[in-house]
Amino acid sequence: MRNGLAKIRLGTALLALLGCLGGSAGLAEEVSKGQMQSLDEQVQVIKSDVLGIAAELNNLEEKLLYPSGTQVAVFLSLAEDQSFRLDSVQIQIDGQPVAHHIYGFKELEALQNGGVQRIYTGNVASGEHQIEVSVAGKLPRGGDFAGKQRFGFRKDAPPAIVGITLAERASGDAGIEIGRW
Repeated sequence: MRNGLAKIRLGTALLALLGCLGGSAGLAEEVSKGQMQSLDEQVQVIKSDVLGIAAELNNLEEKLLYPSGTQVAVFLSLAEDQSFRLDSVQIQIDGQPVAHHIYGFKELEALQNGGVQRIYTGNVASGEHQIEVSVAGKLPRGGDFAGKQRFGFRKDAPPAIVGITLAERASGDAGIEIGRW
């Protein structure tokens, strides 16, 4: 009888031990889930911090590369209700090529919906300068759309912002307007 009772007690003890082990595995599982969740949150905070630092570094880099005393920015837009397909734009300042862009469908669509593109940012000395704009594209009825025009602008102490607006003229060629923004 003692042997039987001892076997029952031993069996009960083993079951209890297995229950504890099973419970500790569940507890370990819960703890690791909690730690993983905490770790995920920490990773998200770090990612957010890194993105903020990267944006700040980009701003500092732009200020360093393009100080406000010499900075010129050129923006391009289309006049309202234009249906021509703009293929490319080339810009020269003082005879030096500074920008060349070939347009994709989405970029053209954005411009046709009122978007404005910063096509160039760079440095020029204070004083008088010449900007030359060349455009190429297609008219809705299949003809070529092209034009080239030269404008003068003055760079003073604050950053210069030059706006270029493209439109189709009644004659079918490119109307290019320039203005200070």
